Amino acid sequence: MSRIGKAPITLPKGVSVEVSKGNVVKVKGPKGELFQAVDQDITVTVEDGTLTVTRPTDQNRHKALHGTYRSLLNNMVKGVSEGYTTVLELVGVGYRAEATKNVLTLNVGYSHPVVVLLPEEITITTKQDKGQNPMITMQCNDKELMGLVASKIKAIRKSEPYKGKGIKVAGTVLRRKAGKSAAKK
Repeated sequence: MSRIGKAPITLPKGVSVEVSKGNVVKVKGPKGELFQAVDQDITVTVEDGTLTVTRPTDQNRHKALHGTYRSLLNNMVKGVSEGYTTVLELVGVGYRAEATKNVLTLNVGYSHPVVVLLPEEITITTKQDKGQNPMITMQCNDKELMGLVASKIKAIRKSEPYKGKGIKVAGTVLRRKAGKSAAKK
């Protein structure tokens, strides 16, 4: 049996889970509510403050779905109770970020500012201290949505290995490459 799939999910205080017709799981908590459609073969049960996911057989398809849906539901429970935070760092001379409501404006070395429209579920703040790289902090209760938005923002100016310029997740260490002059020696 899947080690991830068979682990029960304990529900924190203030989080409720409903399984409706069509196997749609609704998780509601202090940070909002999320929905997830679960495959008809997978069974989701809520008993005594724990959420369990079970599969009918040991087919490869059922094994794959078992662990996947358990992880998705666990991320939903954590999202509506604690929330998720991602911090992006802009590395480069003159790179700036400015956020107003759900619009992010980036100056990252292009001849024009890049404007990114963000979903309403994500709250975003920017911080630029003197002598430090600008930081973009995103908070959301949906881990999947926040990862998607973070990857789209990083794709605007990918981190390059020679000078290290670009947009990256804070704390990420880039593998740096030596330039042409190192190859001639």
